Amino acid sequence: MTHQHLLLSGAPEGFDAQLLAKELARGRPVIHVARDDRRLEAMRAALAFFAPDAVVLNFPAWDCLPYDRVSPNPDISATRMATLAALQAGMPGPFILLTTLSAAMQRVPARAVLAQSSFSATVGGRVNEGALKNFLVRMGFSPASTVSEPGDYAIRGGIIDIFPPGEGGPVRLDLFGDVLDGARRFDPVTQRTTEKLQAIELAPVSEVILDESAITR
Repeated sequence: MTHQHLLLSGAPEGFDAQLLAKELARGRPVIHVARDDRRLEAMRAALAFFAPDAVVLNFPAWDCLPYDRVSPNPDISATRMATLAALQAGMPGPFILLTTLSAAMQRVPARAVLAQSSFSATVGGRVNEGALKNFLVRMGFSPASTVSEPGDYAIRGGIIDIFPPGEGGPVRLDLFGDVLDGARRFDPVTQRTTEKLQAIELAPVSEVILDESAITR
């Protein structure tokens, strides 16, 4: 089987998105490297139109330089970590990964580090609340009175609200002693349940993972 490389220049807006959708339909992953964030967002919008059912992962660049005194926007870091976690876990089917030149050149946590930086629990199973709190702190989550953005967590008795990276929204864990009695996604504004969950999988929200080796360094 031969592979052909197709070079396009001056293609009309949206035509590149159609090509990506056709490649995805062949059943294999597709990676698109945009020249900047503006083009990345334009491609996301075009794919939403031409391939509304496609699984699209977003991996943007930081909005600051790697050695700036300011940290990258938390939403950007959360999006990047959600994508890395999804790739580490393994995608069940074909997908499109959208990134930029700058993002592709940035260093990311090693796969082995990501593999050891997750927390999972199943409704009806036991949860060590102390271990969960320790995980949240080490993975870059910040305590808050109410969760409003990725990276927030709030603990009120046996209720733990966590806003993980990704587009799913915050989750609420109901603990009865050390048993996970219930889990659900909810709207952070209305507090209404949007989805009941049988299991949760938490990934880091920060690209600086405070594992033992990092603390030692």
